[in-house]
Amino acid sequence: MAAFDVLRCYLEARACFTEAQFEFMWPLFVPKTLAVGDFVQRAGEVATHASFVTCGCLRSYVIDAKGKEHIVQFAPETWWLADTKSLSTGAPSQYFVDALEPTELLLIDRPSHEKIVANVPPYAMSFQAGLQRHAAAKDERIVSALSTSAEERYLQFLETYPSIVQRVPQFMLASYLGVSPETLSRIRKNLSRR
Repeated sequence: MAAFDVLRCYLEARACFTEAQFEFMWPLFVPKTLAVGDFVQRAGEVATHASFVTCGCLRSYVIDAKGKEHIVQFAPETWWLADTKSLSTGAPSQYFVDALEPTELLLIDRPSHEKIVANVPPYAMSFQAGLQRHAAAKDERIVSALSTSAEERYLQFLETYPSIVQRVPQFMLASYLGVSPETLSRIRKNLSRR
């Protein structure tokens, strides 16, 4: 499925659009193809675009002072990924974003996004609803990290993101969950015995 078809299906599942609205939006998105390991952005750079993943999978992560990676988010097909703080303020990003698989994106810069929000009401409504879902998911992740065991976090991840578990290496999943790869291996082994 072509990149714009994926975005169109995504948008039509959330609101009703006219053909004229789609024709207005399409030129504002820029297609980009990434190989495994290619970066969308690096920490220290100012974010210039939001990414809509049409095929493949991205990860967003930070590297602490000791050089350890901490994965903040995975973004498979039909997910958006952006450093909204850097995009809106022009401050350097703290995030690295790279491709875990061959990945196809549609990129949109802030002025183009604002143009669509101002001129395509269904897009604006979908965007607002998406922001609310994203904020709720972030809140749930924070509460989970503070109040649940590593095994409970792993089981929640399996339930919420079953397709991602099979696509990312165990050490990356461990980083996302905030545990060591050895701890995740023990959890998986214990669960398989039940």
